[in-house]
Amino acid sequence: MHENYLTKLRQEVDAHMLKLVEAEAIPDQLKQSMTYSIEMGGKRLRPILLCSVLKALDQEVEKGYQVAAALEMIHTYSLIHDDLPAMDDDDLRRGQPSNHIVFGEATAILAGDGLLTHAFTVISQDELLTLAQRVQLIQELAQAAGPTGMIAGQILDMEAEKRQISLTQLQQVHALKTGRLIEFAIVAGAIIGFADEVVLSKLRRFAAHLGLAFQIKDDILDVKGERLIIGKPVGSDVANEKSTYVSLLSLTEAEKRLESEIEQAIYLLRELPFNTDLLQWLATHVKNRSH
Repeated sequence: MHENYLTKLRQEVDAHMLKLVEAEAIPDQLKQSMTYSIEMGGKRLRPILLCSVLKALDQEVEKGYQVAAALEMIHTYSLIHDDLPAMDDDDLRRGQPSNHIVFGEATAILAGDGLLTHAFTVISQDELLTLAQRVQLIQELAQAAGPTGMIAGQILDMEAEKRQISLTQLQQVHALKTGRLIEFAIVAGAIIGFADEVVLSKLRRFAAHLGLAFQIKDDILDVKGERLIIGKPVGSDVANEKSTYVSLLSLTEAEKRLESEIEQAIYLLRELPFNTDLLQWLATHVKNRSH
């Protein structure tokens, strides 16, 4: 039942995102590059989390589509840039050639820049939200994606290559690089759904556990995943000499830590005064995913 709902949600958010790009007077090559990475698809975890919070708050899920699309534009831009030769230097993304392989490095950089900046226009024009909500969401997203959020996590991750870092340092990297956009997704749903501060605080804590769990699972999949399923080379973390939860803890201990983070996330959801079954299912899905 949940799978069917999420498939429909992914399709609707994807269609909305493409519409928001295709409607603009963007030069053809740039537009093709931007839409190429959008059309690769993906888990769309962040839009799904945002919309699932709205559903839990008994709000119209469609109220979140515009912000969900903006959020996924920023996530997509980060993946385009992550794959670049100067960053992770990956030729594959979701089983297809990375953006820079198809369009060249310069166009890929500009496509990422275009998606990043257009995301804020998209939120500013969302007529289903109040002006105060739009401003709050733009501020939250800029902080989550910017130099004290995801980008900070990216540079700390780069600096950690070819040397071992502590578990505390690793957690900081991933709380910023992966966790901040996941946190924004959940917080954005709460803001759009007019949740009170008590609920918002619990959801932020839930997001922290979920974001960490998501990254631990990524590290596990890099060791024991299948290339055709995860859509990128297996073992790239080892090749780049990166510290991971697996390398610092061992595979067995990383799996135990993953289980613990999901348990804590679900515990927080059960404390909330509304139905969180879908969010609990999503947390379990993060633990069990194969890509």
